[in-house]
Amino acid sequence: MKKKSRESDRVLESTLLKRREFISVGALAGTGMLLGASALAESFNVTTVDGRKKRYALVGVGGRSGMYRQAILKDYAAHHEMVGFCDLNLGRLKLAQSKAQKMAGVTVPIYEAKDFDRMIGEQKPDIVIVTTKDATHNQYIIRAMELGCDVITEKPMTTDEVKCRAILETQRTTGRRCRVTFNYRYSPHRTQVKELLMSGVIGDVLSVDFHWLLDTHHGTDYFRRWHSNKANSGGLMVHKATHHFDLVNWWLSAVPVSVMATGKREFYTPKMAQRLGLESHHERCHTCPEKAKCTFRLDLAADPGLKELYLDQESYDGYFRDRCVFRPDIDIEDTMNVQVRYNTGVTMAYSLNAFNAWEGYHISFNGTKGRLEHKEEEKAYLSKDGSLPHAVKADGTYIRIYPMRAPAYEPEIWKGQGSHGGGDNVMLDDLFLPEKPLDKYLRASDQRGGAYSILTGIAANYSFISGKAVEIADLVPAIPLPDYPLMPPHDVPVPMPPDA
Repeated sequence: MKKKSRESDRVLESTLLKRREFISVGALAGTGMLLGASALAESFNVTTVDGRKKRYALVGVGGRSGMYRQAILKDYAAHHEMVGFCDLNLGRLKLAQSKAQKMAGVTVPIYEAKDFDRMIGEQKPDIVIVTTKDATHNQYIIRAMELGCDVITEKPMTTDEVKCRAILETQRTTGRRCRVTFNYRYSPHRTQVKELLMSGVIGDVLSVDFHWLLDTHHGTDYFRRWHSNKANSGGLMVHKATHHFDLVNWWLSAVPVSVMATGKREFYTPKMAQRLGLESHHERCHTCPEKAKCTFRLDLAADPGLKELYLDQESYDGYFRDRCVFRPDIDIEDTMNVQVRYNTGVTMAYSLNAFNAWEGYHISFNGTKGRLEHKEEEKAYLSKDGSLPHAVKADGTYIRIYPMRAPAYEPEIWKGQGSHGGGDNVMLDDLFLPEKPLDKYLRASDQRGGAYSILTGIAANYSFISGKAVEIADLVPAIPLPDYPLMPPHDVPVPMPPDA
């Protein structure tokens, strides 16, 4: 390709009726406490009014926390300070404290999870960063706001609609600010897709085809960790696909209205272990009698970062980072297909599979003036802190424009450096730099974007059970629209395409 110079009705209805009493439509309809994008960015300015450094407490010191620890203690330390670490695991807390001492020469006070309120009272942070297990995000987000703190939370904001309603209500009543970090928005090539769609190069978008592939290195990892139980993660529809659904919401400047889905687990099963030549599933890799012949094994002892973060800390909480991916107690899906209808009339067909031969995604936007296709191949790698960043494979990544009845072309890809396709670094700048330019793409997100990003997956989980379409408003009503950039409208003239 040449470049150009480029989803039983009763069960579902009963559950939803019980849950929809939590918050009235009127309670969430008011927008006085909800911040626009520019106000959001301004509210997370680097220093407080009196000029002192902004104070942060970090709750959850597992793999993802390392990025924020380094940002505040080192990269942006001129304007920020870390005043507390909090976690369920005392060993991991001590490790985080030690790393902070080595990195910045400071001793950050540590608090067990039961002492979260005491930490806030003693250290008086301005902002609490939440990087705990997904199902506990709501506890810390809500309590932090009740105690007078703003919040930065990792995605997903939470894992079900009841917790989502509670977060939205607490934000509304306290007036505190809640930032939800979506690093995928910040990856240069994904921002480039937004730029192209905003420009109207393919007109207004009518439909989307989106396929996300997790390979048998990265995909496997969700089935050995806490993520493998829906009570912890909401399943891949919430934990992982939240990234993807947020991207589409943002790319389209639209929000989901209705969702229908099917899902199953067919690869990560005891039967598959036998089909692969193993005698059976086992508890974990570390003690597995068949680990020598299982290529899905994870050797915690062999990796210094994983060993110190997880294996060495098991005596504190009994958490195994290397559970067998074929064990029967897993209750998340590995094969999912979703249909979504948006408030703008756009429709999307989406799939997520967790056992593919390659890692990445392919998305196509079908517009009134043409089609935009974007493919990205990724390589997931295990970093020293136990997280799984992604490196973009340049030779498997492209953006391709197909104008109506005209030759296709490929614009040169915008590139970035660092994990998650270069998105982490750009997002951290947006969070912590003292001076930030105006962002015409409005990539910063708050509780509104956080809510809409998870509700597609939450609705899909219900649809898996009922086989029926689920309305987003039946889960959480009257969420104000997030701040998104203007997109080409659906009611303007479209040029007649050239003759074939």
